[in-house]
Amino acid sequence: MAVSAVLPEVPRKTRGPWPMVVTLAFSASTAALQTSAVLPMLGILQHDLRVSILAASWTLTISLLVGAVATPLLSRFGDMYGRRRVILAALLLLVAGSVMGALAGSLAWLIAARVLQGFSAALVPLSIGVAREVLPRNQLPTGIGVLSATMGIGSGAGMILAGLVGGDFRAVFWTIGAVGLIATVLVAVLVDSSVPEVKGRPDLLGAALLTTALIALLLAVTQGRAWGWTSPAVLSLVAVAAAGLATWTAVERRAPEPLVELPMLTHRGTVGASISSALLGFAFFGFFTGLASYARARFAASTLEVGLYLVPATVFMLVLSLYAGRLTRRFSASSLVGTGSAVVALGLVWLIVSHDHPADLYVASSLLGLGLGIGYAALGTMAVEHVDPAKTAVAAGVNALVRVVGGAVAGAVVAAILAARPDVAGYEWTFAVCAVAGLVGAVVAFAFGRLNRRPATAPAGR
Repeated sequence: MAVSAVLPEVPRKTRGPWPMVVTLAFSASTAALQTSAVLPMLGILQHDLRVSILAASWTLTISLLVGAVATPLLSRFGDMYGRRRVILAALLLLVAGSVMGALAGSLAWLIAARVLQGFSAALVPLSIGVAREVLPRNQLPTGIGVLSATMGIGSGAGMILAGLVGGDFRAVFWTIGAVGLIATVLVAVLVDSSVPEVKGRPDLLGAALLTTALIALLLAVTQGRAWGWTSPAVLSLVAVAAAGLATWTAVERRAPEPLVELPMLTHRGTVGASISSALLGFAFFGFFTGLASYARARFAASTLEVGLYLVPATVFMLVLSLYAGRLTRRFSASSLVGTGSAVVALGLVWLIVSHDHPADLYVASSLLGLGLGIGYAALGTMAVEHVDPAKTAVAAGVNALVRVVGGAVAGAVVAAILAARPDVAGYEWTFAVCAVAGLVGAVVAFAFGRLNRRPATAPAGR
């Protein structure tokens, strides 16, 4: 049984809650910052490190992959050792990885640096867990909305950062390290969180199996065209991924304290949130990656100009996150997630139909921000509203896990599509695949909302 189910945390009332929430939002935004700032640098990394673009793309993929595993693992550590401690540890790993990246002279060192930075993906669910401790119930939707929106805000800021430093990847890593260090100090000074007295055991075997399976899957997707989709190497990777996931599932079902509580993925109260989160994560990251790449390819946009195309998305997400509380009090979380996913899909459809002028990218970016601002702000609430309060961090961690996995798969799929079709048709296919993900995510969210208006079984975790 998870520690949080045995001993619910009790907040320490030493400070007002909102300085903590704002500090945590700033800290959590560094997770998206370190991801998006690298995206426009892939061509520069390819040149400076003298590697192929597919090899350079692993500096992005590996961070998402580590984040997928680190999210539930560090969420579990937060239950066992206290969320404030684990947040500080994740931030310190981010800073260490940033310094290593700034000093890296080879792809291997840079990938190692990105592994350390990837642990910051757990900051959002950990921060949501702290918010649940310190915020009154009526303010919790707003707090979760602000924290959930940090992905979009940090993503836009990362693109702008990469442009402002003139394409120098070492300056990007030094800046991320400085931001991470500031966040570490602010969390140490301003954030309180209770520390559980009961200890547990981390599921390291589950983490290793999930890592192996995801690496095999993503490597097969990214290298499929280069090696041949029916080549022994690709087929072997697919087999390893399938066997790894099957073994991981069996291990998780028997583990006393699993990395991922599988019932949390499939329970009636959370399954809709899990599927919607994965699909929205896929649509968002594919949209983000495709738009940035298309702007460079079609309009010869500089890194800074690419960042400016994404400013509307960042602004919409920030503004709408502040109204998350009002929105979730007036509308159900599932309906907001469904609406947000549909608007994201609409932005992708716009790019399929109209993409010949820079103004098209600003329209699409605005729709992206509007959709994510509505959907992400409610996604955290949708993930935990049918869960026992003691399971909040676990549910948020599982939801963040599937969202990060969705983003990691999107990155691999987009790389594979554009490697096969590095022309306008390739981008149209990219936007179409992501639009389908957004539309299916919308359908799932609306259906989930209708299902849960009926009499339900006990919430997950009870």
